[in-house]
Amino acid sequence: MGETTVTTLEGQEEAVPPPVADDKRRGVLSRLRAPRRPRLWFEILLIAVSYWTYSLIRNAVPEQRTEALRNADWIWQAEQHLGIAVELSVNHAVNSVTWLIVGMNYYYATLHFVVTLGVLVWLYRSHPGRYAATRTVLFATTGVALVGYYLYPLAPPRLMNGADFIDTVMVHQTWGSMASGDLKNMSNQYAAMPSMHIGWSVWCGLTIFALASVPWVRVLGLLYPTATLVVIVATANHFWLDAVGGVLCLAFGYGLARVWYGSMPYALPRGVGGPPEKSRAGEVPGPRTGAHVS
Repeated sequence: MGETTVTTLEGQEEAVPPPVADDKRRGVLSRLRAPRRPRLWFEILLIAVSYWTYSLIRNAVPEQRTEALRNADWIWQAEQHLGIAVELSVNHAVNSVTWLIVGMNYYYATLHFVVTLGVLVWLYRSHPGRYAATRTVLFATTGVALVGYYLYPLAPPRLMNGADFIDTVMVHQTWGSMASGDLKNMSNQYAAMPSMHIGWSVWCGLTIFALASVPWVRVLGLLYPTATLVVIVATANHFWLDAVGGVLCLAFGYGLARVWYGSMPYALPRGVGGPPEKSRAGEVPGPRTGAHVS
C-alpha cells in the first residue's frame, strides 16, 4: 500500500518506496498520539503550573463591572422569557434552611477541587492508558473557558442590582469562597460565564460513570454534577445558562481529544507498557509461533 511503480529499461516494474519524510512525519504523530504511562513528577508540575496560569489569566481579565451587570440583566430577562428563571426562588428557599445552605457553601468552596484532583489521581493509578487523553479534555475545557471570561464578562446573581439575591457566604459567614467576603479581591468577580464548577463536575461525573466498575459508584458519578448544579444556583453564584456554557466548553474539550487521539478517551486501552496478561493456566503468551513461556 502506498508504493508506486516505475518501468525499467528492461520492461520490468519495480516498486518505489514512499518518501522517508512522510514516514517520519506519520511516525512522530503516532508517537505523540499513542497512550503512554504518565510520569508523576511531570503531572504534578503540569497541574500546578496550569492551575496557576488559569488563575492568573482569569483574574487578569479586566473587571468590566458595567458590562458584566448589563449582561447579567440580559441573562436574567432571557431566562424569564424562557420560563426557567427559578434561581431566585431556589436561592431564598435553600437559604431558609441554615444547615443546608452552610453545607452548600462549603461544597462550593471545596469539592470543586477535591473531587477533580481525586479523579485525576484515580485515572493516573488505575487507567494510565486513558489518563493523558482524559486530562487533555479537562485542560482544553478550562482553556476555552478563559476565552469566555474575556469575551463575555458576567456578574453572578448575588452581585446583581435590585434582584434581591442572597449572597449566602456573606450572610452565613462561611469560609473558603474566593467569590465573597475577605477573599473577594483575590478573584475576578465578573467571570461567571461559563461555569467551570459545572464543566469540571460533568467531566468528573462522565469519567466515573464510564470507567468505574462498581454500580453505586457510577450512580454517584452522575449525581455529582447534578448536585453541583443545585449548589451553584442555590448559593447565587451562577445562572442556569452559565451551566450550559460550562457544558459547551466541555464538549469542545471532548471534541479536541477525539480529533487528536482518534478515539474518545474512555475507549483507549486501560494500561500502557505493562507486562503481558496471564492466561488461565498461569502462563504468559510467548512468540507469535504459538509457543508459551512458563
